[in-house]
Amino acid sequence: MMTKEQYNAQRPKLLNDMRAAIDAGDIETSNRCRDEINQLDADYEAAAQARANLAALENGNRSYNLPDVTPTQNNAAPQMVTINNFGAQTAHTDPSETNEYRTAFMNFVCRGTEIPADLRASVAPMLNVAATTTTTDAGAVIPTTITREIIREIKSYGNLYAKIRKLNVQGGVEFPILTLKPTANWIGESKSSDDQKLTANTKVSFSYYGLECKIAQTLLASIVTFDEFQQMFVPLAVEAIVAAKEKAIISGTGSGQFRGITKDSRVPTKNVVVLSPDEIGDYSAWHKKVIAKIPKAYRKGEFVMAQGTFDGYIDGMVDKNGQPIGRVNYGIDGGETYRFCGKPVETVEDDIIANFDAAAKDDVIAVYFNPSDYAENSNGQFSAVKWMDHDDNTVKTKVLHICDGKLLDPNGVIIIKKGETAKVVGS
Repeated sequence: MMTKEQYNAQRPKLLNDMRAAIDAGDIETSNRCRDEINQLDADYEAAAQARANLAALENGNRSYNLPDVTPTQNNAAPQMVTINNFGAQTAHTDPSETNEYRTAFMNFVCRGTEIPADLRASVAPMLNVAATTTTTDAGAVIPTTITREIIREIKSYGNLYAKIRKLNVQGGVEFPILTLKPTANWIGESKSSDDQKLTANTKVSFSYYGLECKIAQTLLASIVTFDEFQQMFVPLAVEAIVAAKEKAIISGTGSGQFRGITKDSRVPTKNVVVLSPDEIGDYSAWHKKVIAKIPKAYRKGEFVMAQGTFDGYIDGMVDKNGQPIGRVNYGIDGGETYRFCGKPVETVEDDIIANFDAAAKDDVIAVYFNPSDYAENSNGQFSAVKWMDHDDNTVKTKVLHICDGKLLDPNGVIIIKKGETAKVVGS
């Protein structure tokens, strides 16, 4: 069974071989390397799934230990984070909601003050760690009120993330795609609804990946009340977490993080198109190469691209009849919304999708998909860990969150890449 170390050793080598083959014009070798990379990814995912399935069978309704959620930082000790099983029932009395514990947690994060042993003992079952505080790294339960506020803000923060499907299913178990998407059937007076007749020829399995947000203690040191603490702590955590998730939705590797849309090998090859610098601002090219490829069943999607790509090439584009098809609409409050070919456009930062002008050949410059065809799976739990950054000798708080994300249906995805300018005959 493939280990993480074997996977991390083999994949970069294959990528380098593929890159060298492309540079040398050896398409046959490049295609072989690509197939080997896809097979390697599949083998690793299958191995991880097998391990997760075994853990689920061994642990039943017990909690899952997740080693190596975060990489070791210089001299910092690696963390062990424990989350409760999906669907587990919480106690009616929440020890994290007492005034004593909330105040102690605030002082723990803001000033590094140890949480008293009796308070740690009261919440220890929620974190499933020893009820002790050390002078090095230590975990703490985030009070439920803050956790709920983080979850609420996360769901509404970030235009792209807010639109994807949110699930809460057990990780490590394969689910047919159709079971994760609602369907409706007509029934007669004497006939019950049949099971979905469509064959779910694809399945998805979510893993347990740790996402961390680091907050410097100096940012919170002046806080003296819990309400003030909550008002500052929550936005800091949410902004970083959502930014990481939005980037992973598009380009996540699937190794220790979401598998992004552009990294999903299940997207049909025919749905990957190339637009040259001569075509990027041309309606005819977009219509023939992109719009025409969108199946009828997937026409309710939207485009995602860098702001510079939209502003420089899409905004103001007209069709063959001179009618504007790329435009900016302004709301009453001055807020901007973008549309292209009658479909919404979500603009993102250049580190998520490259601006066309700055992109290299074969870089992804736009994606079309229905956000509801992408799903995040999470149990909604968070924990906080004190951490010493030995690079700058500062104490930071890591907010740890367990989640995973994958495409449920890749068939409606269109990936647009940058091509090269067509060569003039005779030049």
